[in-house]
Amino acid sequence: TSRFGSPDDFKFFVDTCHQNDIGVIIDWVPAHFPEDGHGLARFDGSHVYEYADPRRGWHPDWNSCIYDFGKDTVRQFLVANALYWLEHFHVDGLRVDAVASMLYLDYSREDGEWIPNVHGGNENLEAISLLKWMNEEVYRHFPHAMTIAEESTSFPKVSRPVFDGGLGFGFKWNMGWMHDSLHYISKDPAYRTYHHSEMTFSMVYAFDENFVLPISHDEVVHGKGSLIGKMPGDEWQQAANHRCYAAFMYGHPGKKLNFMGNEIGQSSEWNHDASVDWRLLDFDKHQGIQRLYRDLNHLYKALPALHQRDHEPAGFDWIDLHNHEQSVFSFVRHSLNGTQQVYVISNMTPTPRENFRIGVQQPGEYQLVLNTDDSVYWGSGAATAKQCVAEPVPWNHQPYSINLNLPPLATLFIVFNKE
Repeated sequence: TSRFGSPDDFKFFVDTCHQNDIGVIIDWVPAHFPEDGHGLARFDGSHVYEYADPRRGWHPDWNSCIYDFGKDTVRQFLVANALYWLEHFHVDGLRVDAVASMLYLDYSREDGEWIPNVHGGNENLEAISLLKWMNEEVYRHFPHAMTIAEESTSFPKVSRPVFDGGLGFGFKWNMGWMHDSLHYISKDPAYRTYHHSEMTFSMVYAFDENFVLPISHDEVVHGKGSLIGKMPGDEWQQAANHRCYAAFMYGHPGKKLNFMGNEIGQSSEWNHDASVDWRLLDFDKHQGIQRLYRDLNHLYKALPALHQRDHEPAGFDWIDLHNHEQSVFSFVRHSLNGTQQVYVISNMTPTPRENFRIGVQQPGEYQLVLNTDDSVYWGSGAATAKQCVAEPVPWNHQPYSINLNLPPLATLFIVFNKE
């Protein structure tokens, strides 16, 4: 809408972001379009852009029109539009909305409400062809751009190159991780022992795609509540759960997506008619959460082990994924050259664990670089050693181990740098 400014104003915005080292990814929606009279629907009185048959051309969930992905003029229009944003506005990437609804002819439809493809299947072959072409053109003309699929099914090779049989996207949202981890963290800690696998199962398929871990607007709207509002317990425990979960997410393989407001622990769910509730930063709790996200972002950039091998199996090892009795998770991330390791340990209960032994892979000194229970984050500030030396005590199937105190509802980052 022009109420937010002109195209030139948006170009100025993107340029200003780039001057401040901020990339810009836009939401691009080729899946459907509104039926508003001033838009593309029945553009000249006939079905110019949409399928004529409502079994293909009408979306029952959103009451919107679906592009005719098999028509050459529509395909040219959509691919040209994707390139237009990159060429003329210099955006850095396209997050492609509702990809699942494009891939399947029976998406959100009952029997008799959809038409099979020429092979009798439910795949929309025309949409699949379009997405492949779009991604090929984007990466051919703009090799440093990124395309990100918001795709919620198990459709294979979404983020694999077209020449390898994939759709060609750079990344895919990991909806499975999001759903499982939010379900887990919303449980009372006393019951998390029965849901332990919800935090570990994502590693079974973590490297099948180039995943993004999405805590998006969809999770904090339509009665779902805010992120911190999903957390159980009193005010302190809710904040501690929030911080513990945020650091677990930053340690987990996959790129990170956080919706605005999460970074200050906004109490109310998203309201598209209002801004982020910045007044909350008058309170120590919310200042602490903001400080944590700032430090997490800094560490994610500064520690190669946390980002270099997000999509490689060799960049991750479980230390202990079976400790459901204590609801403690521990794993290690590896840098590309093997000179750095970051150990991530999460205690998902309010019970402190003193003299807790963790297996490590190398002898030497280990440095604590993050403790979400630190008092600067509005944590309890319970004493935890800043440094520890590995002992030749085999543990967790590792040749060495370190002994430390695990604070309540907290995640620790411990770094080992090989000399």
